[in-house]
Amino acid sequence: MKKNPKTGSQMKIIWSDFASEMLIEIYRYYKVKASIAIAKKIRIEIFTATQQLKKHPVSGPIELNLEKINEGHRYLVKGNYKIIYKEVAEGVLITDVFDTRQDPIKINKEDRKSGW
Repeated sequence: MKKNPKTGSQMKIIWSDFASEMLIEIYRYYKVKASIAIAKKIRIEIFTATQQLKKHPVSGPIELNLEKINEGHRYLVKGNYKIIYKEVAEGVLITDVFDTRQDPIKINKEDRKSGW
């Protein structure tokens, strides 16, 4: 188990404003297109998937589409969503939640970089 070097406890999960906004957009989409129950289920599943990073911050594969910026981005997949994250001094930073049904090159678009 990897621990926070400063405190010796589990790593802290931190959501960037950008990743939080992407999660809100996903929720809003499914609330309209499906139902509130499905929107909540998907949001909870994505959030719950990140909890493994507290003990295993390098459990996800390296995100090859972001490798060129050399910040150690990794990802988890939950349903149709790729949860992009990296280790930072404070813990594990969730930088993006990306719909895998999109062209993977879009992950590098300028308007998505605010989460890095």
